[in-house]
Amino acid sequence: MKRRLRALAASAAVLVAGTAAAIAVQGTSQAAVLPNGFKSVGYMPSWAGSVTAIQYTKLTHINYAFALPNANGSLQPIENTSKLQQLVSLGHQNNTKVSLAIGGWNDGNDNNFEALAASSGTRTTFVNAVMSAVRTYGLDGVDIDWEYPDSSAESTNFTALMTQLGNALHAEGKLLTAAVVSEGGTANFVQPAVFGVVDWLNIMAYDGGSPHANYDWSIAAANFWKNRGLPKAKTVLGVPFYSRGGSVDYIAYSSLVARDPANANRDCTSAGECYNGLPTIRRKTTWAMANAGGIMNWELSQDTTGSTSLVSAIYETATGGGTTPPPGRTGAITGIAGKCVDINAANSANGTAVQLYDCNGSGAQSWTVGTDGTIRGLGKCLDVNAAGTANGSLVQIYDCNGSGAQSWSAQSNGTLVNTGSGKCLDAAGNSSANGTRLQIWDCFAGANQRWTLPA
Repeated sequence: MKRRLRALAASAAVLVAGTAAAIAVQGTSQAAVLPNGFKSVGYMPSWAGSVTAIQYTKLTHINYAFALPNANGSLQPIENTSKLQQLVSLGHQNNTKVSLAIGGWNDGNDNNFEALAASSGTRTTFVNAVMSAVRTYGLDGVDIDWEYPDSSAESTNFTALMTQLGNALHAEGKLLTAAVVSEGGTANFVQPAVFGVVDWLNIMAYDGGSPHANYDWSIAAANFWKNRGLPKAKTVLGVPFYSRGGSVDYIAYSSLVARDPANANRDCTSAGECYNGLPTIRRKTTWAMANAGGIMNWELSQDTTGSTSLVSAIYETATGGGTTPPPGRTGAITGIAGKCVDINAANSANGTAVQLYDCNGSGAQSWTVGTDGTIRGLGKCLDVNAAGTANGSLVQIYDCNGSGAQSWSAQSNGTLVNTGSGKCLDAAGNSSANGTRLQIWDCFAGANQRWTLPA
């Protein structure tokens, strides 16, 4: 599957071949931190969107798209360098790393990549030109987007190019990533040797599947790469911020939501335009938290702001809370005999049991008590199975949906009342044994119904 990109508009540019004056950047700050090194990566096109509208504090990395190579290994003028400079400045002020994406679909023309990768001399010219750009603009790394190596010779040359470029970048503490096809076909021309060279791969799991970029197809694409040997931490799942299908192809998510706010919670419109709405973005992010190294999006100018923002949905899911969790409200929840509320086997799948277990400081025992009444762990909400209201209805984790089954109210006597049922969170059988299931029951404030929340 190929990512379709617009033709780059011509604009005044600055050559990267060492003639541009270096931009003063106060060092490279550490990237924004999400749990367990999780990455939230967004592409910012040179031709669309404003860098002042980016939600930097919810992103760990941004790739500026695109620079293009020449057949001799030099770089073509980078479009809109003032935008790139402002992006780097604002990114670093907000602890977000900024890389230069080189390549892109370019109307399917990868001839220059094929030519420059074919000899050691032009590979060296390319590496030198890239390193000059990195230094000139104070960048944190490079994302190679060769779409695509599609022969044995190109496969070998791609590995040689990535190895040489990776050595040069890593020697200066910079990142090397690559955008790759979703699965099958040309994906096999990215040799496993590349996996050891890159910091991660951005898997373009879009422009495929029916409906477009659906959950099962996208997860299969990520697993395709993992099954080839790509480490979990280097598997970054790409999601689309645009639709495919319908009478008009490629409509920005923001335009779909502007047309009808309810589209934010759908994956297809009645006109057949299919995309990833909020529930699917959250679901993919939850999967990636347990099975991958992060989420990538194409692209930032197509997002909304506020409650319908897909960048916010990724961030909120990854942090297990709202956009601004109350300070100090994330941590363990303890109950009878000092046991911790625990997600069974640290499994983030919908329906996973919530139980008591010896406290161990793991992510399965880290909960965010939100101001919205939710209690979140591993990106999911504490939930009463099937919205039950009867005594003994079991508690689980599930995609957050705003229902009463996921709304909890802490009482002064230590109980947690589920507002959908009016019943209290309860350790079954008044037991404190490891594995004791949590349920709801009539409130009586016994030891098995009193809970200590994060301070």
